[in-house]
Order: sequence, then structure tokens, then C-alpha cells
Amino acid sequence: MTSIPIRRALLSVSDKTGIVELGQALAARGVELVSTGGTAKALRDAGLDVRDISDLTGFPEMMDGRVKTLHPVVHGGLLAVRDDPQHMASASEHAIGMIDLVVVNLYPFAQTVAKGAGRDEIIENIDIGGPSMVRSAAKNHAYVAIVTDPADYDVVATGETSLEDRRRFAAKAYALTAQYDAAIASWFAFADQGERFPATLPLVFKRGEALRYGENPHQAAALYLPAGPAAAGISQAEQLQGKELSYNNYNDADAALELVSEFRDGPPTVVIVKHANPCGVATADTLVEAYKAALACDSVSAFGGIIALNRPLDAETARAITEIFTEVVVAPGASDEARAIFAAKKNLRLLVCGALPDPARPGLMLRTIAGGALVQSRDNGRVTQADLKVVTKRAPTEQELADCLFAWTVAKHVKSNAIVYAKGGSTAGVGAGQMNRLESARIAAWKAKDAADKAGWAEPRTIGSAVASDAFFPFADGLLAAVEAGATAVIQPGGSIRDEEVIAAADEAGLAMVFTEMRHFRH
Repeated sequence: MTSIPIRRALLSVSDKTGIVELGQALAARGVELVSTGGTAKALRDAGLDVRDISDLTGFPEMMDGRVKTLHPVVHGGLLAVRDDPQHMASASEHAIGMIDLVVVNLYPFAQTVAKGAGRDEIIENIDIGGPSMVRSAAKNHAYVAIVTDPADYDVVATGETSLEDRRRFAAKAYALTAQYDAAIASWFAFADQGERFPATLPLVFKRGEALRYGENPHQAAALYLPAGPAAAGISQAEQLQGKELSYNNYNDADAALELVSEFRDGPPTVVIVKHANPCGVATADTLVEAYKAALACDSVSAFGGIIALNRPLDAETARAITEIFTEVVVAPGASDEARAIFAAKKNLRLLVCGALPDPARPGLMLRTIAGGALVQSRDNGRVTQADLKVVTKRAPTEQELADCLFAWTVAKHVKSNAIVYAKGGSTAGVGAGQMNRLESARIAAWKAKDAADKAGWAEPRTIGSAVASDAFFPFADGLLAAVEAGATAVIQPGGSIRDEEVIAAADEAGLAMVFTEMRHFRH
């Protein structure tokens, strides 16, 4: 039999939204209602006839409600295989009645943690009886319906369930208990025990939306969101207009937002990203000036790129952005006039994210590999002017120091090997993802020269610039390429066995060089 009438229902919920209406619908169809504690009271207050769980089990609720549904009469009524003679004989011998429907939602453990409750209150909000009933009913879904989502109340309010519905309910139920147990395990591991990498890493994500495809059309893809608390980012941004975001749009927009967030407390800043690498970054007195400076760094790569702003989008900047094809714009907000300007570009996606995420926040990063996963803490390392160590005979000027720190901040978000030239709050050239640092230095310089040619400048912006390297120069050749490009200051981690050779080359060229003693590989 695939369709089963509901004769007895056990209702025990923490969130009582919609439970009275469900009880009324079931009672109208002659269903016997069994309930516990606060749920039973809510149903009785609505005038419904409700049987207490203690009346069903013949055993009182005890220990402040910790023990009430953990009883053979309850779990026997859930787990009995109805067409197994031995199961039914045991049920008859012990006066165990069948339960056809269980409606449960669990103690609000995650919400209790999120509100900053003390340890004792958190422990008391670990549900035991609820998950036990959920698992029993879900295992026996051939005969029992388990409803854990109020969105499904209307389905069971009809007084019967199909096998298709019960299978679907069971899948949702086990997903719920997995999520619930993962939240508890995470709290114990990270908050209670202070572990960084626990022996078991409990991660649960819920599907947000299916995407058209992945990196390529032959790949399937979906967006998943953390089931628990998480920093707000691209996944939580509101899309105001444009066609749906693709896998690559999400990936690139995330890269742009992470970088622009480094400047969330700074002057107006614009980041332009292509294929997860910044191709132009600039700060200025106004947002539109910052956009134009970032675009000038590499206007070819910016075509079809992703733009992130650290200020709400204004009309003047919106008009400038619409002059070339752009895939996505991410900003904390957008003025009504800016929205109206973008509305003429139907395919341009505009995302507003509210407050920018904290670049120094803690957290874990996960990357799957064949047969496993690599997990590391976020690269939230920070370098300030006070952390820098001058290693050359000439110390950098204040402007060179500012350019060094700007270039260093951008280089952290460039795929390694990364070289970034910067001058006056703008990137001059970016070299990314090369197999050796020398080639990155040459490519960044070449791109700067190309940008100057396109803009009609007398010289590339690498002349008098600072250059940042995400890791140490293993040889002097990469540094000499920067000298050839016109750089006058260098910021790099240091730590090579040839540091003295590189420092000597910098001194000979009259460069100022500082060491950060921190590396920013980004693979």
C-alpha cells in the first residue's frame, strides 16, 4: 500500500508556527492527536482534544522534560513494520499502538548559540527526543510520515500520505538531523574545545540555487550556502537587475568583493576583476575618478569584467561604467539615479551587498582534491607600515611607502606568482599566475606600457612606481626587471637564501626595499 491514512499523529514542535491549523485539519478528519508540553497546551488552547504523551506511554514526563518521548511505546509505534507478523505480534503483546505521522522541529540550538547564550543554556538546547523520533519515523517511512518542515503541513493536512511524499519527507528529515548534529559538533569542537582542525570537520551547506552550468557548459553547478552562521558576502547580496549569475560570475564577484573589502575603511576605491584576478585597482577622491584610474590600468581586460566598489554606486560612476561592457557590478548600495542608469543595460547584473565583509575575519578555506580535501585558515594576515623592515641603504619616501602598501594589498589577491606595480593609489601593471616571478614582472611591465600607449601618456605608470611581490625574489632577475620598468621601491616578504644578492642589486640600482616577512601565495 503506497497511500496510507493517518489515524494517529504525534505533534511535538519547538516552533509552533502553523501547528494549531494543522491540528485542526487533522482533527477534522478524525485523527487522534498525541502531543507534549507546550505543543499540547497550544492545541488545547485552540479547543482541540489532545492526548498527552505520558498517557500514551503510561510514564510521566520527568527531569524537566528531558525524558518524555524516549519510550518503547513511542518508538515501537514508529518503527514497527506493519506487514511483519512478528513485529505486529510484539506490538500487540506490549499494547503498542501505531503512529502514522510525526510532526517535529527541534530545540533552537543554533539560535541559542547565535544569541550568545551561556554554556549551560546551550547544552539544554541540545534536543535528544526530537532527533530520535525523527530518525525512527524516517527509517520506517514505508509506513510513517515524518514532517520537519512547516511548508509540508498542507500535504499531511489531507489526512493521508503517499509513499512518494513519505520518501521526500524522510530525505528532508535526515538532512535536518545531519545539519543539527553538525551544528552541535561544530560548537563543541570550535567554541567549547577551542580546536582549529578537529578530528572530524562537520560542514553542512544548503542549496541556494541551481546554476545554468559550471565553469564550462558541460559542467553542472549549484550555489550552496552555509547552514549555520557565516559572514555576509556575494552569496547573500541582493541582485537588483540583470540576468541570473553564472558560476564564473559568482567566483569573480567574490574575488572582487574580497579585494575591495581591504579598502572598506579607506577612500573611494574601485576594483576591476577578470578571471578572478584584479586587472585594475585604484583609490581617489571620488568613486568615478577611482573607476577611471582602475580602468586605465588595463582597459582591454576590463571588457566583460566584474567591478566592485567600496562606496554606494552613484550616478556619475554608473554612467562611466556603462560606457563599456561589464558583467557584474558589486557595491554596498546604489542611488536611485544610478539604478535608473543601469536599468537601460538589461543584462548588466547589479548586486548590493550592504556592509563589506571584514578582511581580517577568521575562518577556514576548503579545497577538494582527488580523494580528500585541503583545509586552511583564511589568509587574513595584515601588514602595516610599522611591520616593514627597510633592508636597503635608501629608505623609501612616504609616497613610496604608501605605494608599497597599496601594491602589497592588491598582490595578496593576485594569483601567484604575483607582481603588482602601483603609483599614486592606482595599479600600474599586474602580472598574475606565471610559473616564474621574472615572467610576472615582465608581463606587468608590458601591460603598463600598453596601457600608456592606449591612454596617450608620455610614459607608463611604472616609472617611479612601487612594486610588490607576493613571495620573495629567488634571484635578482625579477627585481632587475622591475628596475627596467622604472620602479623605485620594492615590497616583498624576503626569506630567500639569495636575499643578500637581491638587496645588493637593489642598492646598486638605488632602490628602496622593504621586507614584510609575510607571504601571500594565492593558488
